Amino acid sequence: MELRCVHCGFGMKTLFVQYSPGNIRLMKCENCKEVADEYIECEIMILLIDLIWLKRKAYRHLLYNMLDQETIYNEGILWKASFLFLMLDACRALVLNRSQGDRCLSSSSFSSAWVCGKMLMHVFLGNLIFLYVLVFATRVFLRSSSKETRYKDLLLAILVSSYFKIFLLAMMVWEFPSTVIFIIDGFVLSSNAVSLKVMTEATTIRCLGVCFIAHAMKFLTSQMIEVIFSTSLRYFSINC
Repeated sequence: MELRCVHCGFGMKTLFVQYSPGNIRLMKCENCKEVADEYIECEIMILLIDLIWLKRKAYRHLLYNMLDQETIYNEGILWKASFLFLMLDACRALVLNRSQGDRCLSSSSFSSAWVCGKMLMHVFLGNLIFLYVLVFATRVFLRSSSKETRYKDLLLAILVSSYFKIFLLAMMVWEFPSTVIFIIDGFVLSSNAVSLKVMTEATTIRCLGVCFIAHAMKFLTSQMIEVIFSTSLRYFSINC
């Protein structure tokens, strides 16, 4: 992906000219005549605040101008980000089922294996459905490119924009109402929609619709897994 103006998304050859160490001049966009990327001279905290406020220019800086695509793909950072994404989803599944799971499986000799099996089903099957539906809906409703590199960029955008999941780690340490998880899910959905809009330049409504469909299918898959495991648990309890 080429460098972009954070205001209008216009392609840029370079974002600044460096005359000497610490002495740079930011370039202006030829399309909107604004400074192409003022985040270059900003502290990282300013970027984080704008990301939380879901500003599109912050997402353009992060996805196009900050992340080195060649380094990400060559050094396996994409796979490391995917692993972290799955680990945070595993934390979500554990927090949701911690109280109920302990009560249901306290007398079972294979409780640990049962919990791990259900967690793995939630994490892998749920996210497989989520990513498949997201890519399919993006291609159909947003007319996204079908190139392999485009799918990699889309996956990277979804992984990076799911940074709100990091707050799930706090729920592993301190007690929070289970509704907090769904609030975090709402922030993740909104962040995914903004990153999708930045990547595809589609309308906000379409991007929100695509992300909502993908997250809804993931939620339905999780509910089906809960029903299957609960039915199996009752069956084993009766027969044992």
